[in-house]
Amino acid sequence: MTYTVGTVERIWRYPIKSTGGERLEQAEVVARGLAGDRLFAVRDGEGKFGSGKNTRRFRRMPGLLELRSRYPGGTERPELLDLHGAVVADPTAFLRRYLGRDDVELAREREISHFDQLPLSVLSTATLDWVRAAVPGVPVDERRFRPNLLIRTPPGTRPFAEDDWFGCTARIGRTLCVEFVRSSERCVMTNQAQRDLPHSPLILRAIAKAHHSRLDALATVLVPGPVSSGDAVTLI
Repeated sequence: MTYTVGTVERIWRYPIKSTGGERLEQAEVVARGLAGDRLFAVRDGEGKFGSGKNTRRFRRMPGLLELRSRYPGGTERPELLDLHGAVVADPTAFLRRYLGRDDVELAREREISHFDQLPLSVLSTATLDWVRAAVPGVPVDERRFRPNLLIRTPPGTRPFAEDDWFGCTARIGRTLCVEFVRSSERCVMTNQAQRDLPHSPLILRAIAKAHHSRLDALATVLVPGPVSSGDAVTLI
């Protein structure tokens, strides 16, 4: 039995990890995830990647999220945009000045993955609407949670409906097939300021209280293919 859970509302790619991304109308999804997603990162002298948190692989670098990145048409190297949206001529030189560190560089992914967990993050509008209601007065949209796909779910869909998708295979559009595995454990990055979204500790606090700090559906890619806004998402 098949069941359509919604349609693709928006597509997001983040060419440089931990920076603001770019919204797309269509994209290719390959085995690694959305083509070009987080393929580059800010790497320090110890080999750690710039992020909103400190872990074995990541180094907290405040301010990255207020920058943006994108791929110019037909290129494989991303552009870094400054706080005013202007393209930076030399990303590594700019990052060293901006972060106040002389050991960072813009680096392409090698043996160690730039992903925190799995390749594809999917979020429902039902869950996003719940977050907005839980923190009235705090501006919230999907950029807080950095999904690749925002799925428009039907009216009446319960919050955290993504939980019901775990272990299921989904077809998105005509070709792309993914397997939903688990949710992301959220960190302080959801609270951080980015462009027109102010810092607020209330967001992570609300998710922690209601859903053990977990939010979205992480997926692996079974059959690569294109994805476009408006594509149906069907559990099969």
